[in-house]
Amino acid sequence: MAKTFRFDDVPALETTGGKLKGYFYDGEYIFKGVPYAYADRFQMPKEMKWEGIKEANSYGFVCPLMEKDIPCAELMVPHRYWPQDEHCQNLNIWTKSLDSGKKMPVVVWLHGGGYAAGSSIEQVAYDGFNMCMNGDVVVVSVNHRLNILGYLDLSLFGEKYANSGNAGHADMVAALRWIHDNIALFGGDPDNVTIFGQSGGGMKVADLMQIAEADGLFHKGLVMSGVNDKSLMPACTGDGQEIVTALLKELHIPENEVEKLESILYYELVKAYQKVSPAIAKRGGYIGGGPLVGDYYKGNPLDYGFREHAFEIPLMAGSVFGEFAFMPAPFDKNALTKEQMVEAIKPVYGEHTGEMMELFGEAFPGKNPTDLLWIDRVMRQPTKRLVKLHAQGSSVGTYLYDFTLEFPLHHDKIAWHCSDIPFFFHNTELVEVCQIPDVGVRLEAQIFEAFMSFVKSGKPESDKLPAWEPVTQDKEPTMIFDRECELRCQFDDRLYEKIDSILPPFNLMQMTEEQSIQH
Repeated sequence: MAKTFRFDDVPALETTGGKLKGYFYDGEYIFKGVPYAYADRFQMPKEMKWEGIKEANSYGFVCPLMEKDIPCAELMVPHRYWPQDEHCQNLNIWTKSLDSGKKMPVVVWLHGGGYAAGSSIEQVAYDGFNMCMNGDVVVVSVNHRLNILGYLDLSLFGEKYANSGNAGHADMVAALRWIHDNIALFGGDPDNVTIFGQSGGGMKVADLMQIAEADGLFHKGLVMSGVNDKSLMPACTGDGQEIVTALLKELHIPENEVEKLESILYYELVKAYQKVSPAIAKRGGYIGGGPLVGDYYKGNPLDYGFREHAFEIPLMAGSVFGEFAFMPAPFDKNALTKEQMVEAIKPVYGEHTGEMMELFGEAFPGKNPTDLLWIDRVMRQPTKRLVKLHAQGSSVGTYLYDFTLEFPLHHDKIAWHCSDIPFFFHNTELVEVCQIPDVGVRLEAQIFEAFMSFVKSGKPESDKLPAWEPVTQDKEPTMIFDRECELRCQFDDRLYEKIDSILPPFNLMQMTEEQSIQH
């Protein structure tokens, strides 16, 4: 079937920054690389203005990265790589209509990569076309400053650097403000905005619930495998006095010439930072790298509690079975005898192996017992604590899910970090490993329909799923997304309690290093 492309007759829209022209393709108007703000290094974003008509037909720059991208695991998480520049405050829009009276729900994507890496288009599955087309929503994805560009406190070195420790989050607030002020031109409803993100993007969703300047700019939130607690990433507190002083010394810059940090080449700044920051971090000092807790940002809810306004925002949160278990198993689990399964599990659980296999079978009936070796210890428990905390003060709805699908890779590999993203975006057709006969398309429809219901009403409902009850103070229903979806309550509590009584606290850094060596 022939697809339609139009450009010349697509009208230029008069936004708060200036006239903007996108293009029409196959039923949607698409705008790429839309500037929502401008900022000099370490300074707050300012409203962006331009003369004439700006053509928004190419993705904008993404934030420079401190580490070189190395293509790998493309079957599991297919990526796109893009030119980098510090002036990366831009967003992308997919919409079916340019009618300001249309008032379609707006869905805003915040990318993963912690606070240090990633971009709005990094993963193939981030593309907003299918979500817009199948969900009748306006889709927006956002780029913002990261790493030392977005999260390094220089406030003690000059008023111009006020809130520099939160510059990346201030960018996101500026993007949401631009969306609020302009999205009606794209057929969107500024009073029905849902933010969602995965991994670091999920953390950003919770973070924005903790920033008063973002109040009223979004109305619902979805956190995907992105709940942070002290075991994963300690809160940034203190100030940048020590780290900035050390940087200046390393770069041979006098303290009264701190402004030179604004113009030094980015990778020279990175090299100096990576040289001086480890010693400061080892002493427990502030080195940036994440939002700074204070008057602007009230801190991770699990450490500091939710702000009162956060309880007015319907929240959906979940994780996946395997999360950071990216490496393939050293065996074909489907070919093992029961005795071989026991031998595979015993090096981890020792004398508790029999009991652990029994508890695992109760929690995950039908799963191979060796999947116990890959069960997530990073996100599931903090996610349960987050939704419980939110439900205690909220009456607008808090919903929990667990994505436990197995994929046709490495002998039925259990779901890994990012593997649920294509299903939420309605983009499984773009990701080869999601092509699972009689399962992939059906599960995509179930997840997508529930998410779109949440976007529109604050409740994740679908006639393709069991009734999805909200989390309460007394009950913790989890929607399990798998070959067969079901709602279960407290199903893995005993399993996790036993795991935590046997194994030491999870150390993500140690696990990452071990996998890197194996790879």
